[in-house]
Amino acid sequence: QLVESGGGLVQPGGSLRLSCAASGFTFSNAEMSWYRQAPGKERELVATIARTGVGTYYVESVKGRFTISRDNAKNTVYLQMNSLQPEDTAVYICKGRVWFDNYWGQGTQVTVSS
Repeated sequence: QLVESGGGLVQPGGSLRLSCAASGFTFSNAEMSWYRQAPGKERELVATIARTGVGTYYVESVKGRFTISRDNAKNTVYLQMNSLQPEDTAVYICKGRVWFDNYWGQGTQVTVSS
């Protein structure tokens, strides 16, 4: 099970920190990712972090603004989002992958608007 939190309404240029708490699988064995889905658009991979936290990937549009991190002791992955823009408005969804098994959260809404 994955439970996201930390979404909300923020003004352009603001920041939010999303959290995703995992249970029911071995978190330290999981590659963790954040996706987002805006209304009328396909789900988009935003960022991924390796099991150890050493390797990361970001979609080009968030590079330099978003940071993915994880705490294996707390079974939690984070997404720090800075310099938010209206185009970042979406439901942000956490995913864990352990070998061929995928685990999805329900998502948390992020709205960037003045």
